[in-house]
This record gives sequence, C-alpha cells and structure tokens, in this order.
Amino acid sequence: MKKEFYKLYATNYCGVMNDNVLKILTSFVAVSWVDPEYKPMLVSLAAGALVLPYLLFSPLASKLPALIGKQKTLRWSKLAEIGIMALAICAFVQHSIILAISSVLLMGLQSALYSPSKYALIRDIGGTEGVASGMGGMEAVSFLGMLIGTVVASYMADFDNPMLWYATLMGLAVLGYGFSLTIKVKESIQSDDTSINPIKFIRDSHNTLKQYPGVNEVVHYLSLFWWLCASIQMLLIIYCEEEPLSLTHTETGLLLALMAVGITIGCLLGGKLDGKFFMIGMTPLLGILMSIALVLLFVLGGNLHLFVALLMVVAIVGGIFKIPLDAYIQKNVPENKQGMVLAYFNLISFVYIFVASASNYIMMACFSSRYVFLLLGIVFVIASLIFVFACRQVTSWVGLFFMKWHYNIVIKNEELLQTREGENLLIWPNHVAVIDPIMLFGTFYKEKFRPLVDEEYFEIPVIGHVLSMFNAIRVPDLRKSRKGVEQAMQLGDIISDALKDKTNVLFYPSGHITTDGKESIGTRQLAYNTAKELPEYTRVLLVHIKGLWGSSWSRYGRKSTPSIVRLLLLSLVQILTFTIFLRKRRDVEFVFEEKTEEVKAQSRNMSRVDFNHWLEGVYNDYE
Repeated sequence: MKKEFYKLYATNYCGVMNDNVLKILTSFVAVSWVDPEYKPMLVSLAAGALVLPYLLFSPLASKLPALIGKQKTLRWSKLAEIGIMALAICAFVQHSIILAISSVLLMGLQSALYSPSKYALIRDIGGTEGVASGMGGMEAVSFLGMLIGTVVASYMADFDNPMLWYATLMGLAVLGYGFSLTIKVKESIQSDDTSINPIKFIRDSHNTLKQYPGVNEVVHYLSLFWWLCASIQMLLIIYCEEEPLSLTHTETGLLLALMAVGITIGCLLGGKLDGKFFMIGMTPLLGILMSIALVLLFVLGGNLHLFVALLMVVAIVGGIFKIPLDAYIQKNVPENKQGMVLAYFNLISFVYIFVASASNYIMMACFSSRYVFLLLGIVFVIASLIFVFACRQVTSWVGLFFMKWHYNIVIKNEELLQTREGENLLIWPNHVAVIDPIMLFGTFYKEKFRPLVDEEYFEIPVIGHVLSMFNAIRVPDLRKSRKGVEQAMQLGDIISDALKDKTNVLFYPSGHITTDGKESIGTRQLAYNTAKELPEYTRVLLVHIKGLWGSSWSRYGRKSTPSIVRLLLLSLVQILTFTIFLRKRRDVEFVFEEKTEEVKAQSRNMSRVDFNHWLEGVYNDYE
C-alpha cells in the first residue's frame, strides 16, 4: 500500500476520534447539567448538531477542492479544529450547554468542509484500481477512530478528570493537523460548477448523476447505513442504562466500541471480497440479513449475551454491506465529478442521519426505546427489496442467484462474451421458454446490452421498470393496429443504429417461444436484414439454450404461452416458503457459439427464407 494512504488514514483517524470523544462526552457529561427528562432530547440534539452542517454546507464543500485544492482544504480544516477544541474546553469548564452544543456544531462544520476532499484523495493516491481497497482501509480507520473515541470518552465520563478531557481533545486536534501537513500527492482536476444552495445542489447533483446509471440509487441505499449507525449509537446511550441491561457509561461505551470493531472487521472484509466477488449484487441480501438481526434485537434484546451477539452480526454485515456501495460510486463517476458526488453523498447521508435523530426521539417518546430496532429492521428490508430493482447489474445478479436455487445453470464458452476494444456483440438465442430471457439477463449481469422485448411486457409494472433499466427496445404487437406494423418496420433501423454505436444487442430471430421444442423462424426478416447490414466490428454469437423444454415455463403440453406473471409469483411463494428446495434442480445449459463469418456469408448468398431455414437448422441440429 502507498505510504500516502497511511498519512491520509492517520489524519482521518484523529478527526473521527475527536468527533466521537466530543459527542460522547457531551452526551454523557453535559446531560448531568440538565434535568433527567431532558436527557433523550439532549442526546438527539448533540447528534443533530454534528449533522446539521453537512446539510447546509456540503454544496460549499464540493467547491473547495476546485477552488483551493483538496490538500489545502484538508490542512485548513484541521487547523480550525484546534480552535474548536479550545471552545469545547471552555464549555466543560463553564458547564455551558450552549457552548458544548456550539462546539459540536462547529466540529460538524469542519468535518463537512473537508470530507469530500479526503475521500477524493483516495483515487488520487491509489488510482481506479485502488479505490475498493482504499475505501476499505479508510472506512476501517474511521470506525477504529469511532471505536477508540467511544471507549475513551465513555471511560472518561465515568471517571471525573477534566484535565484528561482537555488534553485528549486538544492533543487529537494538534496531531490531526500535523499528519495533514505530511500528505503530498498530485491532485486530479475537480469541477466547480455546482450551486452552494443546498436545495438546488441536491436537484442539480441528482440530475447530473442520472447519466451514471445506479449511482443515485446507491447513494440513497448507502445513506441508510448511516441512518442505522446513528440510530443505534444514540439508542444504546439510552437503552443500555434501562432495565433489564442496566449498564454503566463505561460498559455502554465498550458495547458501542464492540459494534465499531464489528463494522471495522466488516469494512476490511468488504474491501477484500469486492475484488473477488460481485459484492454490489449481494448488498440487498446483506441488507435483508441485517433486517432479520434487527428484528431479533427487538424481540430478544433483554438477554445481554444474545443482544451483544446480534449487535455484532449487524455491525459486521453492515461493514461488508458498505464497501461495495462506496466503491460503486467511486468507480462509476469520473474524476472531475468526484468532489461533487462525494459532497452530494455527504448531504444525502446526513439528511438520513438527521432523520435518525428525529425518528429516535419520536419512537422513544411514543413507545419504548427498543422499538427503534423494529423500525430499522422494517426500513432496511423494504429498502433492500426496492434496491433489487433499482440497479441493472444488481437486478440481474439477484435474479440469477435465486434461479440457481432451482436450476443447475451451466454456461459454456462464456469467454466468447469478451470483446476487444472497438468490438460489440449481436446475440441470437433460441427461444425455449418464457424464463430464458430472465436467465439471460442474469447471465449478462456484468455486460451491457440492449434486448428486444415484446411491448406487452412493458405494461407489467415491475418487469416494465426492469426493461427500462436495460434500455430495452420495444417490439410492437402487429395484431393490434396498423401503427404496430409501421413501428416494426423501424426496428431494423433502431438495431442498425445501436450496432453502429457499438452497443451490444440481443434479440430472438424467431420472435416467439417454440411450440414443439424446435426453433421456427419462418419468413421473419429481422435477423436476415440485420445480418446483411452487419458492421465489420460486430461479432455474432448464437446461444443454444438446453433443458427448459418441458418445464412449466415452456409450451410443452399447452395450447398457449404460459403467464410469466403467474409463474413468477408462484416462484416467489416457493422461495419465501423454502419449498423450492424440495424440488429437484433442473439442468439448464447456455452454450455460446461464434457464427460471425457464417452469418455474413449466408446472408449475402441466400434469400431470406433460405437464410432463416439455415439458421433454424443451426439451432435444431445442435447437440
């Protein structure tokens, strides 16, 4: 790992630790200056004060890397921290609630201003290939700072030694500034065309990020993680002192620290696993796992050992959950937009944290504190299910994941999908059953391609949304109107333009599922016309799908095409009830075959009918 990473990590560590020492001391010590009934409000107020500056000043923070540079922003912010700690010390000396909350507020402002710069420096130091490991290390260090800061502050709160408080707060500020001075790295250029108006900044950033599919959805899903962390941290300060746990400040701090250890371990695991597995696809499953653990915390939270064990599950899984989402943002946004997107993410995530402060207070006022766990569990399961259908790659991977519960899917010659620079693919599968397009979408979860899909599927709410994510080309129903015929005649031009733009395209030459197990193209002209105008850089791959004929998804023994909606709902019931495991897994093969030169030659030398007959033979004679 590059030495500049260690300098950045050390700077970040001191800042995060000081944030937590100040916030925990304010939550544990300053509450003794007010009546007990105001304690939940003060805890929420301290958490909210650290967050509010992110809501107001993140747009300004996104401009600072372009205006004065990332490293200067980092250094000046760390220098300001020394003055803020002086104010915090005055607050504890004078037992002033106003000064204490003000120092937390200013610490939040300082953190908000340099946050986009410190995260953008990760890519400057490690390059694109070092983003995942760099983010993993950065987040691990952040939670290590949270861990030690929480333990230290909790211990100091139980043992009244103000001079130790002051030395810790000021010492961390001076150390952080010293480490920031040692960072030397060549910075990438940042854009500064964003507005400092928070509302306009959110709107403009959201619109800008639409050109990077999935990034907006990832930002909101990842922000839920920070809602979770903020809620649990605030909750434990109240919940652990109540019956039946009845823990001291130090014991509560150790529990918070243990959770931070779990998140740190999860972040390190997430950084390691992200390069080996498709972790972004797994995030909804990890989210649902956290939901289950949170609901169990609500039900079984009275038993200390179970409580600690479940809290660790949430923490470790949460750490793993976080890293691929962080890496997705960094990998899918250009360098010159990094400052903007990180400021936007900070703003959105702290909106969620601010909501956490409000929701915790409301739940504690209307119910008991443990109901916060139930609320978090419900929110995460709903968000995870929504996220499955929010990102094309995630939708594809999750679909393939669940299909493998019932189908033993074997993919042969998958290496043919790899393209050299300047190449694209035209993919022609045979059409055996209504499930095979979904299986193909899952198979191509890492690839980008445009499928042709019958317009009736666009009218089905969830399926239509998924097809829109794939930028699918609508195939009109010729039976409905003359307009459909006119639109069908334009499909050739749409496909030709897509191939010329070097987009991968997939469509079924037959246009319908087989009625007798054999592919029948008849007099259809789309495949033939496309082959005749094939760009020289386009490769043609045939896909031989085997094993689905005779399944419930095919027309075997039926007079009409089975309803895909009914079968998908039935499959969902089988998954939720786990009865899918009682059924024997069906063997399914996808065999890719290169046919570029033959397709070009046959389209030049054959009529349309003869070409279709030859293509039928290629499908039907394949063993």
